[in-house]
Amino acid sequence: MAMKAEAQRLAESRERRVHWKRWGPYLSERAWGTVREDYSADGDAWRYFPFDMARSRAYRWNEDGLAGICDRHQHICFALALWNGQDPFLKERLFGLSGPQGNHGEDVKDYYFYLDSTPTHSYMKYLYKYPQAAFPYARLVDENARRGRDSGEFELLDTGVFDGDRYFDVFVEYAKAGPSDTLVRIRIENRGPDAAPLHVLPTIWFRNRWSWTPGSSRPSLSRGASGAGVATIVVDEELYGRQFLYCEGSPALLFTENDTNAERLFGTPNTGRYVKDGIDDCVVRGVASAVNPAERGTKAAAHYQTVIPPAGSVLLQLRLTDTEHGTPFDQAFADVFGQRLAEADDFYADIIPADRSEDARLVMRQAFAGLLWSKQYYHYDVRTWLNGDPAQPAPPEERKRGRNHGWPQLNNADIISMPDKWEYPWYAAWDLAFHTIPMSLVDADFAKDQLILLQREWYMHPNGQLPAYEWNFSDVNPPVHAWAALRVFRIDRRLNGRGDYVFLERVFHKLLLNFTWWVNRQDAEGNNIFEGGFLGLDNIGVFDRNRPLGGRHLEQSDGTSWMAMFTLNMLAIALELASRDPSYEDIATKFLEHFLYIAHAMTSRGDRSLCLWNEEDHFFYDALVSDGERVQLRIRSMVGLIPLFAVETLEPEVLAGLDGFRRRLEWFFENRPDLTENVASTRATGTGQRRLLSLVDADRLRDILSVMLDEAEFLSPHGIRSLSRVHRDHPFRLQLDGTQHTVDYEPAESTNSLFGGNSNWRGPVWFPVNYLLIESIQKLHWYYGDEPTFECPAGSGCKLTLWEIAVELSQRLSALFLRSGDRRPVFGTNERFQTDPHWRDLILFYEYFHGDTGEGLGASHQTGWTAVVAKLLQQTGEPETGGSDV
Repeated sequence: MAMKAEAQRLAESRERRVHWKRWGPYLSERAWGTVREDYSADGDAWRYFPFDMARSRAYRWNEDGLAGICDRHQHICFALALWNGQDPFLKERLFGLSGPQGNHGEDVKDYYFYLDSTPTHSYMKYLYKYPQAAFPYARLVDENARRGRDSGEFELLDTGVFDGDRYFDVFVEYAKAGPSDTLVRIRIENRGPDAAPLHVLPTIWFRNRWSWTPGSSRPSLSRGASGAGVATIVVDEELYGRQFLYCEGSPALLFTENDTNAERLFGTPNTGRYVKDGIDDCVVRGVASAVNPAERGTKAAAHYQTVIPPAGSVLLQLRLTDTEHGTPFDQAFADVFGQRLAEADDFYADIIPADRSEDARLVMRQAFAGLLWSKQYYHYDVRTWLNGDPAQPAPPEERKRGRNHGWPQLNNADIISMPDKWEYPWYAAWDLAFHTIPMSLVDADFAKDQLILLQREWYMHPNGQLPAYEWNFSDVNPPVHAWAALRVFRIDRRLNGRGDYVFLERVFHKLLLNFTWWVNRQDAEGNNIFEGGFLGLDNIGVFDRNRPLGGRHLEQSDGTSWMAMFTLNMLAIALELASRDPSYEDIATKFLEHFLYIAHAMTSRGDRSLCLWNEEDHFFYDALVSDGERVQLRIRSMVGLIPLFAVETLEPEVLAGLDGFRRRLEWFFENRPDLTENVASTRATGTGQRRLLSLVDADRLRDILSVMLDEAEFLSPHGIRSLSRVHRDHPFRLQLDGTQHTVDYEPAESTNSLFGGNSNWRGPVWFPVNYLLIESIQKLHWYYGDEPTFECPAGSGCKLTLWEIAVELSQRLSALFLRSGDRRPVFGTNERFQTDPHWRDLILFYEYFHGDTGEGLGASHQTGWTAVVAKLLQQTGEPETGGSDV
């Protein structure tokens, strides 16, 4: 059978025969307000480089833009700029509130949607909704400043700027005729009742790489020879040579420089006559002298002016290519778009099951689109950032002892999957692990490359720690990379019929360093109970777990459980590798021993000085240790469910083929009953003669599930809450050093600023931990089979097998996005999104979801971990449908 076109491109890219991924959506949606651009003494990144500076100040590390693309080294950038004749400046980038401005932290306010993308970006589609009235920048800032944390966020739709449908739908499509031949279509539809003017400025520019080092060469944009009905910008750049941007029609070409307007920002003379916001001054303020009459520069735009009739549309076409074309917009141009879209449909037909509903297929397609659009060129050399650039003033001395000073080896300049290219335009270590799961369904090579990348020597700390995220690389994220690597390996093997053992071995050896760091740094008393700190759970605790506790320390149920999970993941990887190299049996035994020690410490019935299990409540809790006293913090939260993640089944054929490991396994159970009596028995075989390694035995599993599946506690209509609903009426309180600390159930945005920003784990539903719960219950079913059964929901009398419970949870999560009648839970009470035909099928994949209603909250484009909904829909389907077990 002939390989499909997109699969062929992926193969050519993998083999480095054709560089199909050279160009992609690698442009950030926000580069201002980031740590990379912050050169202040106090580390206040939002204040140092605010939104108002972005149009005038050259970025040092990364560029941003609207619906943009760039090459994989971000030398050349292309994006869209718009002006409705009303705004105070061009719409060149998305607007949102900074962390301090938002009543729930940073918050993008524009409406934009990732509609489609193939993994090589041979076809992509994006939608931006642009109001025809003046964009209410000041009102959004002022109203959110007025609101407290107990109020919802004031959104762009709330301002009335879309009333009467007076807005433009701006569709941007890209199709590749070749690896360096990108075709662009911009279709603008006037949804309003009146004719409306619009300026459209497709813009090309170079990332400023010349201002920071003396003697650096400056690339060039200039007007080229133009044929009938075509304007041309010639792109001359050292790495890529000569390129051409062809612009259909006869737009004016405006040229300036991507240099800082120091006069506007700082009141000091500019180094040159033309600056970054020169095109803005020319178009919006009519300052013709702000652009270069010689038609040369490092930033240029084609200026289209149009009036779009009511319910009318315009189509603009461009082509960025390394080949000269006499007729760049001939019939072949249109044919490429048609062909690439058909190939995208053909590609996804193999990934999205045909028996899914049209609505489910739409949700999956947009989830994959968001995941693929959220790739970003990420550039950050910490040593240079700390020391400063030769051609710039030296940074304040305080910086050398401040943020990230302990990571001088970190030097990133790669394409990385971002959590959200506006709210989180920087990689986050544990987010990225979840991204690779749905990514492996469409591009296993990229998924594997991402997992390897974070462990390369220019990312991983010499001590073995993985960088968390740029606001604090030293923060501690859950150790999920071994789990993700094994999961990606197995998905890739099932889909492609071959196991990439080279990948698995590379990952494993680096993870050994990371495991050693965890063992040495996060187990304060050497008792196999771990104090991980932050662990991604933000506000879930009674106090900030990152801060010193005045001589106390917190023994964490989640931290210890994550480590137990880590050991079992490493054990499973070692067994996979041992099937080809018996020497890995020894290291597999070592991880078995680690797991047994952790399980003994965490679950021991005979030693209350260690145990995190509470016999009275039948639940796991953290413990606060001070002066030899140990108090369990009886908060019903996700930290008590995470012990379920530490589960692994051992297949009989694996044990049969690894005689050395099997003998050592049996030795432990014969000779160390003090360790093995506290874990789920591996001596008794389960379904299919499997063995089980788990922190919870059958009795404790029933206890935990009776709480987790209780609708008055954790079970919501939309998944598992991160905090039990019981704390709504019964808050947890702790008196500590004269201060009362409280944890109560908050199903939506947090009213507690414990961790700051929009951090909230006090009730909402989160996809990453829900996904792991589903997978853990599936593994338990592989051992226990269809017996026993459990009430789901608890107290309902309805008995389900473990597999059926996993399916039920999966489908509750998927139903967040699926239309039931005319409602999608994710849209809450937003009637425009629920019923308007131009909005209702535009899916936003939020960071978390209201614990009672399912309304989407937090970052609106978290198509990183929330994109795992595509995996859930693929494997367990919708209610009343089956699924794949890949």
